[in-house]
Amino acid sequence: MSRIVVSLAALFFAAAHVKAQPAIAPFKDRPGIENALIEARLDTLLPALMRETGIDMWLVIAREYNDDPVFLSLVPKPRFTARRTTILMFHDRGPDAGVERLTISRYPLGSLYEAAWEGGDLAAQWARLAEIIAERDPESIAVNVSDTWPVADGLSHGLHTKLTEALGETLSARIVSSENLVVRWLETRTEAEVEVWQRAVAIARATIAEAFSDDFITPGVTTLDDVAWFMRGRFEAAGLAPWFQPYVNTQRKGLVYEDDVAFFGETDPATIIRRGDLLHTDVGICYLGLCTDTQEMAYVLELGETAPPEGLIAAMAVGNRWQDVLTREFETGRTGNEILAAAQQRLKRLGITNSIYTHPLGAYGHAPGPTIGMWDNQGPTVGQGDWPLYPMTGYAIEGNVTISVPEWDDQKVQMKLEQSAVFDGETVHYLAGRQRELHLVK
Repeated sequence: MSRIVVSLAALFFAAAHVKAQPAIAPFKDRPGIENALIEARLDTLLPALMRETGIDMWLVIAREYNDDPVFLSLVPKPRFTARRTTILMFHDRGPDAGVERLTISRYPLGSLYEAAWEGGDLAAQWARLAEIIAERDPESIAVNVSDTWPVADGLSHGLHTKLTEALGETLSARIVSSENLVVRWLETRTEAEVEVWQRAVAIARATIAEAFSDDFITPGVTTLDDVAWFMRGRFEAAGLAPWFQPYVNTQRKGLVYEDDVAFFGETDPATIIRRGDLLHTDVGICYLGLCTDTQEMAYVLELGETAPPEGLIAAMAVGNRWQDVLTREFETGRTGNEILAAAQQRLKRLGITNSIYTHPLGAYGHAPGPTIGMWDNQGPTVGQGDWPLYPMTGYAIEGNVTISVPEWDDQKVQMKLEQSAVFDGETVHYLAGRQRELHLVK
């Protein structure tokens, strides 16, 4: 673990000092980068996770236009969907022989998988699968079915029926859920992936900084929707895939909300940005197979102002304090619900009014792993909140604090913050730093 911590610390130091827009790889170079990451994961990470979760054979079966959610994380790029019926088989032959990777599919998958079928009709494909499984005689046959995890529930009813018919009664009795393996596979990051991920987060943060500036915003003219589409346009021009539409809202003096409202702010996209507005955005992009999730705040200076009101500066500081309290509760083996309860107790003692809705982040924006509160449920989350925290997993440190601002006649405002981070087993590191000061529109 110490080796990981030391190497990651150097990465995070570098990220904190990035000032320019990070370089974005050309389209033609991206498959090579992703394939190197996938190959390393299959060679080193998958065998360890199969043994950790007690699975000696794992099947991932998908059909064209009905992909399994885990499928694209396992196959070389450029690839956008399964072709016809695509079957991947992973068989752990032990520490010495390693994990055998086969494809029983009409189309090959390159050097990452050995083709174990010459082709033919569907009946021949399923018969060949049953033959291969019988030859290897595994104790368990894990497939992607799950009541708890959507990403681990990718085997359709039709394919499940085909599988059991092909295997027969004896082998079908060995079918088990792969949900623990799928979650561990999708939530765990390698050091090489962290390097790529830092760049993705830095790109998102740099784009927010560009949008939340007087280079783009003209008070009295620019709308909330203009800012959202400006960021979306930047991402599209760079070939970066948003996993949701950028979202912008504003709080301003005189716009008062009831205490039981989950989020403060004017959300109408046509709202014109005015001087004195406290802006908020929520942005998520995916780059080289890894997703980001970022929320930051900006202030539009009033005429004659050179800095935000002290009350808003203090509110940002409280938001950072909230982040510190929450992330100090991250301990390997603790469940999401346990982290939530411990953080809430400390925040209550500190008198910080807050809401915690932190979630795993990685191959998906809302990824599998321990849920740590939800915006509409500040109590325990059954199932996903019970999942324990593991090293080398990613999180969107997301939530808000509510503060009274003296300069706004003690009106309450929310600092709504979210930063992408990785937990190395000992410490939570922000992948490209975090917001400590409000962006300023002058």
